[in-house]
Amino acid sequence: MSHAKTKVALLFGGRSAEHEVSILSARSVWEAAPPDRFEVIPVCVARDGAFLKPSASRAVLRSRGVDTTTGDPEFDFVKWFRKEKLAIAFPLIHGTNGEDGRLQGFLEIAGIPYVGSGVTASAVGMDKALMKQAFVAAKLPIVDFVAVTETEWRDERRRVMQAVGNSLRLPYFVKPANAGSSVGVTKVRKPDDLAAAVEHALRFDEKILVERGIDARELEVAVLGNDRPSASVVGEIVPGGEFYDYSDKYIDDKSRLSIPAQIPVRVSDSIRALAVAAFRAIGASGYARVDFFLDKGTKKILVNEINTIPGFTSISMYPKLWGATEIKYPALIAELIDLGIARSRERAARYKSMMSWFDEVEKLG
Repeated sequence: MSHAKTKVALLFGGRSAEHEVSILSARSVWEAAPPDRFEVIPVCVARDGAFLKPSASRAVLRSRGVDTTTGDPEFDFVKWFRKEKLAIAFPLIHGTNGEDGRLQGFLEIAGIPYVGSGVTASAVGMDKALMKQAFVAAKLPIVDFVAVTETEWRDERRRVMQAVGNSLRLPYFVKPANAGSSVGVTKVRKPDDLAAAVEHALRFDEKILVERGIDARELEVAVLGNDRPSASVVGEIVPGGEFYDYSDKYIDDKSRLSIPAQIPVRVSDSIRALAVAAFRAIGASGYARVDFFLDKGTKKILVNEINTIPGFTSISMYPKLWGATEIKYPALIAELIDLGIARSRERAARYKSMMSWFDEVEKLG
């Protein structure tokens, strides 16, 4: 007896510096999702924030030359989702307006189930300053940093530069608080270069971080699950340049991935436990990739950051890590969709329970 396929809206593109990366991720998922279980329907969010119809969205994934600057103002995504009786949305929009809770909030208001973390976890995971504060509250080891707003930089530049110099030692890494894929990140080797690095990072966000640079190995762990998350094997990135930047991730592909990382078992176990702790610290759901530093001198493990919508391209670390942990790409996609549906059902049941309580209270009154 054949079962009806689960209809999934694959959301990609977006108003983000990572628009093109999102297209690459969506193309990979669209091609690999198990066709016997799912009907995956692509829906592109154009750079202007409007949706493209599924037919145009398919063309985007099939061809690299399709313009995604402007969406179709006549296409109502919510009405279409309900009319076509889709089961769930799978957001693969990296960065701002996709990974930061805004899209999740839109889906929540529309009553559309979705894959991945909710509004709060997405927002905290995207804002590196808030994320690090959550890690500190959970007593996770992190790199020393200074958070700077654009207003502070414009009004009190001298004080900010002095605070950085007093708190950190060179080299520094300067990065936007709300960005991904290493967009806007600069390595600073001397004090005179700090101002230019801050100005560059401020092109992408109104809040930036200055972090102490350390000579470290870059390790990553994929986390999968809802209330009982599990961690993949640990992978290592050996950057093609001085650090793992945007070009290294998506254009040049000069970095080398080592899966599993060549580290002692006890170190691997500690990193995997910290990955799950980081996932729980921000209240993540579904999936996330947690990045670590392993200081070459002290051998200390430091949590760098968490990504709640990690890349899903053919060269992305998240699916490769699970592939090495014996969950192949198509099965991983299926598991993520199943986790999203399960979370949606649990939340719907809780909402029903809450509303019935209000009904009971009214009857008592």
